[in-house]
Amino acid sequence: MIDDDQSLIRSSLVYLKQRVKRIKHTRCVFGPSTLRKCVVAVVIFSIILIIIYSRQTRTPYLAKFIKSNTRPEPNIRCGVEHGLRILQNHDHKTDARLKSDPKVLVFVETIFSKLGKDIAELLVHTRIKYKVEVTGKSLPVLTNLDKGRYGVIIFENYNKYLQMDNWNRELLDKYCREYSVGIIGFIPAEDETYVGSQLKGFPLFIHTNLKLKDATLNAASEILRLTRAGETAWGDLPGNDWTIFKANHSTYEPLEWAHRNDFFPINESGVKTPLPTVIQDHGLFDNIQRIIFGSGLKFWLHRLLFLDSLSYLSHGHLSLSLERSILVDVDDIFVGDIGTRLKPDDVEALINTQKRLSASVPGFKFNLGFSGKYFHHGNSEEDKGDDLILENVEKFMWFSHMWNHQQPHLYDNLSLLMDDMVLNKNFAKQHRIPIDSGYSISPHHSGVYPVHDLLYIAWKKVWKIRVTSTEEYPHLRPARLRRGFIHRNIMVLPRQTCGLFTHTMFIDKYPGGREKLDESIQGGELFQTIVYNPINIFMTHMSNYGNDRLGLYTFESVIKFVQCWTNIRLTSAPPLQLAENYFKLYPRESDPIWGNPCDDVRHQKIWSKNKSCDSLPKFLVIGPQKTGTTALSTFLSLHPSIASNVPSPTTFEEIQFFNAQNYLRGLDWYMSFFPSDTNSLTRYFFEKSATYFDGELVPRRVHALLPYAKLITILISPAKRAYSWYQHTKAHRDNVANNFSFHQVITASDAATKDLRDLRNRCLNPGKYAQHLERWMSYFPQASIHIIDGDQLKSNPIEVMNELQKFLKITPFLNYTEHLRFDKRKGFFCQVKEGSTKCLGRNKGRQYPPMEERSLKYLQRYYLSHNTALVKLFNKNGIRLIPKWLKEDLSDQNDTDS
Repeated sequence: MIDDDQSLIRSSLVYLKQRVKRIKHTRCVFGPSTLRKCVVAVVIFSIILIIIYSRQTRTPYLAKFIKSNTRPEPNIRCGVEHGLRILQNHDHKTDARLKSDPKVLVFVETIFSKLGKDIAELLVHTRIKYKVEVTGKSLPVLTNLDKGRYGVIIFENYNKYLQMDNWNRELLDKYCREYSVGIIGFIPAEDETYVGSQLKGFPLFIHTNLKLKDATLNAASEILRLTRAGETAWGDLPGNDWTIFKANHSTYEPLEWAHRNDFFPINESGVKTPLPTVIQDHGLFDNIQRIIFGSGLKFWLHRLLFLDSLSYLSHGHLSLSLERSILVDVDDIFVGDIGTRLKPDDVEALINTQKRLSASVPGFKFNLGFSGKYFHHGNSEEDKGDDLILENVEKFMWFSHMWNHQQPHLYDNLSLLMDDMVLNKNFAKQHRIPIDSGYSISPHHSGVYPVHDLLYIAWKKVWKIRVTSTEEYPHLRPARLRRGFIHRNIMVLPRQTCGLFTHTMFIDKYPGGREKLDESIQGGELFQTIVYNPINIFMTHMSNYGNDRLGLYTFESVIKFVQCWTNIRLTSAPPLQLAENYFKLYPRESDPIWGNPCDDVRHQKIWSKNKSCDSLPKFLVIGPQKTGTTALSTFLSLHPSIASNVPSPTTFEEIQFFNAQNYLRGLDWYMSFFPSDTNSLTRYFFEKSATYFDGELVPRRVHALLPYAKLITILISPAKRAYSWYQHTKAHRDNVANNFSFHQVITASDAATKDLRDLRNRCLNPGKYAQHLERWMSYFPQASIHIIDGDQLKSNPIEVMNELQKFLKITPFLNYTEHLRFDKRKGFFCQVKEGSTKCLGRNKGRQYPPMEERSLKYLQRYYLSHNTALVKLFNKNGIRLIPKWLKEDLSDQNDTDS
């Protein structure tokens, strides 16, 4: 092409010379006709130059008028791409005997500060544990017995560290020295410019508010691990508020340099002086290692250096693996309007690019997803492209879409859904497409999440699917929160977007143009996605590989950039292998967290039409057991606007969804207990499961599905509750309860048999009320939690129910004096039915022999700290009415101690 352009220039120049000669030989040199001819010649020559420029720079100018090849080509130039990788210390492990947890403490100025949020988001993305503290007058607790709570300390504003009062500064520095903990600091932007200003207490000087360009790294630095040195990040660095450093001690070593973005800093030899923008403190000055950044995390290279700094300062305990897997799905093969599909030369380009990529990414193959119904639905050239794909079927990996590309959540009949899948399977067999990948993608991620169980059942029956992926769990945005889960033994992996969608076919139509796409590739979102995620499955579409072939451009470019700037080792593998690797890395993600589809417009669109948001419960009675929850549930059901769940055949009246294996059955199973065809007067569904109160995972699960639900808990004396539970299990002929006395159970040691320890724990643990309530309050505001005094519920339920109606804001207001009456025979209140009382079954409210005095004293001592914590929790949350039983328990213990 260059030769053609040069030939075009030469011929144009010849033409211009001829025109000039003709003009010279005319009698009227400056006549109108001659002038017009001269202008025409200049215009023609200008157009030729514009055409040549457009073809050389591949800009979209005159694209509508000029037919030329404007497809972008990968232009990443990397001098060290195939060179030696510098790894001073592969994993940063040292001989230091660490006594601190691999967790980060982040000090921020306010909870709204931008850099603080950037740091927290990066830590979330890379799954590094952290705690955020607003800098104040006191430090958080740094130790737990003889162990440090944090492995690295971060100050988003390093000045806050320098300006700490002596007491806190000495305390923090002592902690860092004793536990080998390093500090990362960021110099903030300042309105005032400092030149040669000394950092308080250190032989280090700064110059602030600079505009810089052309960043390079110190290839000899021991910090570099993930980051690869040897290149220069050419161009202006983001912002005009950079800080540079000048040291006056051997403890300091530059990690990154840049140059001023002007003509100022030239030394005597006429060469620009590199200026340190990130500096390492080796700890030679005061025995504390630090890494100080002269700017925040806007610059993409600082994000890499930040992760390397965490790894280095934590002695390798906060290191990310250097292994990354990448799989590129190409959805909608054969699906697309005429003019958007692949032609034979596009297919050949796909094969050739795959061959190049597999040389640098072992195992790389494009993964093609097909909907057979749309085969040969293009023009003649596009149909040839379909044929060429199938002629090369063995060169790719394959997965199934739906035959007609319809969303599975629209099917409410399993047979029809399976029939659609069978058609696609038969098409695959006919055209020799492999059918044993065990992987499938649902169109628009419908039915994967929010889960449509029919899809999972049909997938297993027709395709034996074991793996799928989605961008929607738990939500599309923010992408850093995407996670995997397993449902019905099908592994669901997080899927990533690369900035290309079905409509992204031409570079001049890309939002923001090529500059924006290149920004994502060269250090931006796409690059960082690969850096932060050990396993990447990317979504693209067939149309991205025809037309401007942006899919090929994007992945060839980003892979080159990753290999240029990082020591990451990229590989690829089939989806099943990636899924097994993923859940080995993150086994805790196996169990899903069901979110509420009603809170996400996208999720509502891909949620089964027969589901109703109104059928989800508005409030929960969460327990604990043996405090009167069944009686309360009965009283609530007397209200005409309130309905409980339908009974469960396995757990009687309780669903026990959020704290048991039932949770893994999914949202469809849970919602089946709240039928949408219930009495039209019902406005408030609720469920009661008394085991929810002390379930460790329950608050998070409840909040994910029912974030606006109200919670009701009943508290009685924990000693009384423990004894009641023991008697309950004994009445149900539990072997342990029948063979051991109550005192033996509650005093059993950890060396006892598992059955005995389990009964001991069920007796004692739910009574640690403050501990469990704090867990609930970490997810729900105190205003959403209503605490009932269990003794008052028993003695005066009418008043309790009136207060509860006010809390729930239930209408109409029910007069419980007409519906509850004290039953002398039973000794408690029962519902009034047809003029007489109807009480709970004989197993409710039974009388037990009195508790032994020694057991009561033991439990009062055991629960003293927990009851004291409960009083403090009440005071902290403005709950002024302390239950009578709580006052008595604390008073009795104080009397015993005196």
